[in-house]
Amino acid sequence: MQIKTITNNNPSFKSIWTNKAVLKGLETISEHSTSFIAATSLIMASGVRTLTISKTPNIDEENKKHLMANSILSGLTKFLMVEAIAIPIENAVKKIDKSPEKFLNQNTINSLKEMGKNLSQSNKYNFATQLLKLSTGLITAIPKSMLTIALLPIFMNKLFPDKDQTKKQKQYIHPKYEINKVFEPIQSKQPSFKGGLSNLTAKGIGKIIDNNFFQNFVQKNINKSSDIARNISISTDVLLTASFVNRIRKNKNIKEERKKTLIYNNIITTGLSIIGGYSVDKAVQKGTKKFIDKFSEINKNDPKLQKYIAGINIIRPTLIFAGIYYVILPMISAYLADKTDKVISKKETI
Repeated sequence: MQIKTITNNNPSFKSIWTNKAVLKGLETISEHSTSFIAATSLIMASGVRTLTISKTPNIDEENKKHLMANSILSGLTKFLMVEAIAIPIENAVKKIDKSPEKFLNQNTINSLKEMGKNLSQSNKYNFATQLLKLSTGLITAIPKSMLTIALLPIFMNKLFPDKDQTKKQKQYIHPKYEINKVFEPIQSKQPSFKGGLSNLTAKGIGKIIDNNFFQNFVQKNINKSSDIARNISISTDVLLTASFVNRIRKNKNIKEERKKTLIYNNIITTGLSIIGGYSVDKAVQKGTKKFIDKFSEINKNDPKLQKYIAGINIIRPTLIFAGIYYVILPMISAYLADKTDKVISKKETI
């Protein structure tokens, strides 16, 4: 009698170490690191953080509304401003990845390239390009705070309109033909600069990478590549908060009695998130290193290994800081800001 062997036709389980979806996700995050961070901030700021503030008990309702409006608007302006700069830079870096000889000096390629590897596989080159991409948030910190504070009174009125004032206002809708007449010639005559602008940006990025000072910085800090996302995030938060506080003080359209709560909330949130985020990230980083070592050994022959590692090192601090800043701290900082404002206001009236 012939015994038939039973074969399992189900597809074999792909380990997380070599799963194509996971690897593609890490590659995408590496190539669009700034976009990933900005999108995470937008989702958390407009969703989780706003909801947390709304559920915080024992807070003045007007203060609560201002904090919620600030959270949503802050996430939105950060995303739009960062993306306006980040996307061209990210696309330019991809062009350099594919044709480094076209945009970089040969000496730069030789300096950043590792033995037996293409330039895009080099740890030094990936560190250099991630440094440029992640710096977008730092560059836009001050303009972002200026725009947020300038729009906050308007956004506040739209989000929480005064019912009595709304009834008195008469809405005027422009005729459709007038709107079409204004925009029709602009749309029909709009030229395409996509190819030329992309190459121009790539050449500009190439000149920065060619710079000796920049290359020396990369050489000295290459061992800290796993900390790059965290350190730039902390620097951005400090600069952003300082600029934010200064702009709130000067803005005449924000009610004086609401300014202090907004200022205290931002200082407390930033301070606690930096301390907590840095501590947690340092603790988690030890476990992440073991994960990366095993991951690197399994995928050692994959030409995109450095991109995968960069993706891991971006996900780690982004999720840690987002969790602390947008989930854990909003209720604490909103409560402390409100109470600090009341205590100081009482002392000033005495």
